[in-house]
Amino acid sequence: MSASSLRSHTCWVFLDLGDFAISWVPVSYCSIDIFGPQDVPYVYCLFYVIFVPLRWIYYRYKKWHYYLLDFCYYANTFLLVMILFYPEDEKLFMVCFSFAEGPLAWALIVWRCSLVFSSFDKLVSVLIHLLPGIVLFTIRWWNPQTFAAMHPEGRDARVTWPYVEDKSYLWTWLFFVPLAAYTLWQLMYFLIVNVLRRQRLLRDPEVMTSYRELSKKAQKANNIWWRLSGLLGDRNRQVMYILLQALFTVATMALTVPIFLSYRMHVVFLILKVCASTWNGGSFILEVMPRQVVQKQLKKLDMKPMEQGSSTQGAPGGDGGTLGNHHQHTSEEHIQE
Repeated sequence: MSASSLRSHTCWVFLDLGDFAISWVPVSYCSIDIFGPQDVPYVYCLFYVIFVPLRWIYYRYKKWHYYLLDFCYYANTFLLVMILFYPEDEKLFMVCFSFAEGPLAWALIVWRCSLVFSSFDKLVSVLIHLLPGIVLFTIRWWNPQTFAAMHPEGRDARVTWPYVEDKSYLWTWLFFVPLAAYTLWQLMYFLIVNVLRRQRLLRDPEVMTSYRELSKKAQKANNIWWRLSGLLGDRNRQVMYILLQALFTVATMALTVPIFLSYRMHVVFLILKVCASTWNGGSFILEVMPRQVVQKQLKKLDMKPMEQGSSTQGAPGGDGGTLGNHHQHTSEEHIQE
C-alpha cells in the first residue's frame, strides 16, 4: 500500500469512527426522553437484576466469575440499594455519585471499553460502567422529584439536590467517605482472592481475575503498565498493581467534585463517555474485527497442508497402518470479545 493510499484509508476510517461515535449521542438522549427522567433509575434496576445474574452464569462457565468481585459491581450494588431502599438519602447519593463519575466513568475511557452491539459481553461491560452515571445525572438535574425536594414546604428554596452546606461537607461525602468505602472493598477483595481462594487459583491457572488478565495483556504488550507494576520487582507486581489502582481511584474521585457542582460540566462529561465508548466500538468493528477475520482465514489455510500430509501418510499402499481411527479435532477459533 502506497503512502497516499494509506493516508486516504486512515482518513476514511477516522471519518467512519467519528460518524459512528457522534450518531449515538442523540440516541442516548432520546432513550432518556422516552422513559422519562423519573423512570430511568427503575430501568437501571431492571437491567441489573436481569443481566448481572446472567453474566455470573456465563462467567462461571468460562471461569471468569471472579471478575464479579471487581469494584464496578460493588459500586453498582451500592447504587441499586440506594434506588430501592434509600432514594432520598442525600449522603448515600453523593457516595454513589463519586463511584459512578469517578472510577467507573474513567475506567470506561482509560481501559477503552467498546460499545459493540454484536458482542453481548462488550455491551454489558459498557453499560455496567456507563449507566450509573446516566442514572445519577437524571436524578440530580432532571428528575421532577428532585425539583420538589428543592422546594420543601415552609423552607427556603434550595439551589440543588443534594444540598451542599459547605466545602468540607462536599469533600467529606464526595471524596473521603467514598474513598473509605473503596478501601473496604479492596480489603475484602484481597481477603477473598489472595487468602481464602488462593489455593483454588493456584491449582487452576485458567481461572481468571482482573489482575491475571491485566498483567497478561500488559506483559504481552510490554506497555507502561507492565513497567510501572515492576518498579518494586516481579514478586511485588500485585502490590504495585493495588497501589496504582488506589492512585487512579484517588485522582478520579477528586475530579467528581467540580462535575458535581456544574451542570454544564456534567453534560460535557456524559457526552465524552458516550463518545469514547462508541468510538472504541467503531474502532473495534472497523479495524479489529476485519483483522481478526483475516487472521482466522490465514490459520485455516495453514492447517490445509497439515491435513493433506496426514491423509497422504494414511493412504493405502503404506506399511498397512491406517489413520482411520485417529481424528484430529481442531476447535474453531472465535473472534475475541
